[in-house]
Amino acid sequence: MRRLAWSEKISWQHGAAIGWLLLLVFAAIGSLFLPESSLTPDLRSTSVPPLTFQHWLGTDPLGQDVGTMLLYGARTTLLVSLPAAALATALGTTLGLIAGYYGNTRLRFPCAYWLAAVLLAGSLFLFRLPQAGIARVWYPLLLGGTALLLGKQLQRFSLFRRPLAFPVDQLVLAAVTLLAAIPRLLLVLAIAAAFEPTIPGLVLLLALTSWTQSARLTRAEVRRLLELPYLEAAHSIGLPAWRIIRHHLLPNAWRPIATTFPLSIAVFIALETTLSFLGIGLPPETPSWGKLLALSRLSPSSWWLLLFPGICLLATTLSLRKLLTLGKIKSTF
Repeated sequence: MRRLAWSEKISWQHGAAIGWLLLLVFAAIGSLFLPESSLTPDLRSTSVPPLTFQHWLGTDPLGQDVGTMLLYGARTTLLVSLPAAALATALGTTLGLIAGYYGNTRLRFPCAYWLAAVLLAGSLFLFRLPQAGIARVWYPLLLGGTALLLGKQLQRFSLFRRPLAFPVDQLVLAAVTLLAAIPRLLLVLAIAAAFEPTIPGLVLLLALTSWTQSARLTRAEVRRLLELPYLEAAHSIGLPAWRIIRHHLLPNAWRPIATTFPLSIAVFIALETTLSFLGIGLPPETPSWGKLLALSRLSPSSWWLLLFPGICLLATTLSLRKLLTLGKIKSTF
């Protein structure tokens, strides 16, 4: 039997998924050209049903056009989910590479630097940082530079030249276990409620609490690759660690991460929508699909406030999941 080509295995569902995601990107770009007055509340047109003049998708209880809100919400969704997914994947991949390659015994530092690090930690604990001003930035840098100079001076003594292993794998696994033990939504809600809502802050928060999946996948793949003969040959000829990681481990360990990347974007979209629905994470004036869903509580009879953003969320999530199967098909060729 003739083996089907990759292009022949792509169904109309994959094409529909790609088309919807492209439409989402064009909608986000199109929102940049809308006038600033398009989101101005109009109390004369509150909760107008769809298919009316000037408001084809209706209005919310504040008189804002639902179609315009969906366009702005698409931009907010992309501004939060894409950078958060990229940052979480990069952080998890980096930590997974380091933990998988170095393990608990391969990364070693002289005792002098260990002692300097302990002194630095003690200094930060005993002495308070300046409350404001440029001294707050330079003070930790000054202490760090002093610790490095102290470690370099201590290396003159043979007692402090003995290398000690740094258990990077154990530390990464402990951090993964700690984050996995706490429900992600509760953790994000607790932290987001304690800080001022901004889009960069929300992106950073989502990334710092969601890197564990990519770290586990990368670490497991690196541990598998280290058993292969060509990696043993690379170690035997004395290749530096950075070259082995960059040219041999990363290109092969990246494949499972790239395959599951669309699914991680879908998870971040769901988290951002949930936070927006609860009024946490984003500034109050930032439009989003979650806030549009939350406005339906002010007007329970306005069914279109649930229908249209719900369709957008469902279509986006299903499209990203369909891309996941597309990546698996491509990886077989």
